[in-house]
Amino acid sequence: MRAVDIILKKREKGELTKEEINFFVQGFVRDQIPDYQVSAWAMAVVLNGMTPRETTDLTLAMVQSGRVLDLSGVVDIAVDKHSSGGVGDKTSLVVLPVVAAAGLPVGKMSGRGLGFSGGTLDKMESIPGYRVDLNTEEFKRQLKEKGIVLTGQSVDLAPADGKLYALRDVTGTVQSIPLIASSIMSKKIAGGAQAIVLDIKVGRGAFMETLEMARDLAGLMEKIGDLAGRKTVCLLSDMNQPLGHAVGNAVEVAEAIETLHGGGPADFLEHCLHVSAHMLHIGHRARDLAEARHLAEEAIADGAAFRKFRVLVEAQGGDVTYVDQPGKLPRAKLIEPVPATRGGWLAGVDARVIGEASVALGAGRASKADVVDHAVGLVIHHKVGDRVEQGDTLFDIHANDSRKQSEARQRVLEAHVIVDQQVPPLPLFYE
Repeated sequence: MRAVDIILKKREKGELTKEEINFFVQGFVRDQIPDYQVSAWAMAVVLNGMTPRETTDLTLAMVQSGRVLDLSGVVDIAVDKHSSGGVGDKTSLVVLPVVAAAGLPVGKMSGRGLGFSGGTLDKMESIPGYRVDLNTEEFKRQLKEKGIVLTGQSVDLAPADGKLYALRDVTGTVQSIPLIASSIMSKKIAGGAQAIVLDIKVGRGAFMETLEMARDLAGLMEKIGDLAGRKTVCLLSDMNQPLGHAVGNAVEVAEAIETLHGGGPADFLEHCLHVSAHMLHIGHRARDLAEARHLAEEAIADGAAFRKFRVLVEAQGGDVTYVDQPGKLPRAKLIEPVPATRGGWLAGVDARVIGEASVALGAGRASKADVVDHAVGLVIHHKVGDRVEQGDTLFDIHANDSRKQSEARQRVLEAHVIVDQQVPPLPLFYE
C-alpha cells in the first residue's frame, strides 16, 4: 500500500477498507507517513466524510496504536466525561471533584486548546507546578489512592490520536464529525472507560453548529461505544454564548474555584450539576438522576468538592496556595472594563467570536509552537435575554499587549447584539 493512494481514494469519495485505515494510522505513528500527507488525508475526510464503519475502524486503529488501560483492578467502574469543545468550558474542573467527593472515583485524560475552544490542560497549568504528564502507572496509583486524576493523554495510550489532534488544530481540519468522534472515543476507550458521559456542544461556539450535526455526532459516538462495549450517554448543550463568564485560562480556574465554593455563574453551576448527576447515575452511585443531583449538590454545599480539588492539585505537584488564594493566579497587566454603547436587551453573545478573540489575546494557539499566556482572556458579564443599560460593563479584557487589547475590544463589542425588544434566554441543554 501507498499513503498517496489512500489520500487519492478518500479525495475521490471512496470508502477506505479497515486494512487501509490500519496501514495509514500505523504509518503515521511510526513516522513513516509524514505530517503533510496526513494533513492532506485529514482535509479529504473533512470535505468528503467517512461512513460509520470507516469511523469505527479509525477509532479502533487509534486505540490499537498504543496501550489500552485496564482499570478493573483499580476501581469498580471507570466513568469518564468529555466535552466536544466550547468557549468558557471549564466544566471538568468542577465536575471531577464533585463526582469524586460524592463517592465515584474519576480519572480523566484531557487535551489542550483546539481551534477557538479552550483546553483543560492549559487551564490547569495556570497553577504553578501542576503536572499534566502523569505516566500510566502514576495515573492508576493516584486514581486508587486519591480517587481523582486530571492529566494529559499518556503517550502510550492512543498515540495516533495525540499526533493527529495536534495536527488538526493548525491545518483547518478540526470541524469533521468522523475525526471528532474517533478522537474522543479512541481516548476514552484506550483510557479504560467503561461508561462515558459526552457533553456535545451545539451552536456558534461549538464545532457542531446545528442540532442536526450534534445529533449525528452523538449517534456516531453511541454506535462506536456499543461496538466497543461501552455504555455511552450524550448530552446536547448550548454553546451560542460562552459558558459562565470567564474565557481564558487563569480567569476560568478562578471561576471554577468560586463555583466549588457554591458561588459562580448560575448557568455554569447548573451545567456542572447536570453533568455530575449523569456521571453519578451511570456510575451506579445513585438510583436515579434526582438522587444523583442531590449527591452533587451536597458535595458542593459541605465543601467536600473543593477539598477534593485541593487533593487533585496537591497530588499532581501543584501549589495549593493558588487554590486557596485565587488572587495569586497569573494576572494580566491590562484589565479594561468595556461599557455598553446603548441600552436594550441582549439578543446575542457570539461565542465563536469571543473564543477567537481570546485566542488572539494569547489564551490559545494559532500554531503548534505557540506559547499560551495563562493570564489573558475575557470576562463576559451578561447572558442572552439580559436587560443592559448604556454604560453598564459588558465585558472585561485581560491583556498583556495594548494592540491585542484594542483589537479584542472591537471584536467582542461586535459579538454583543443589543436590540429594543425583549429576548428569551437560551436553553442550557437541548436533549
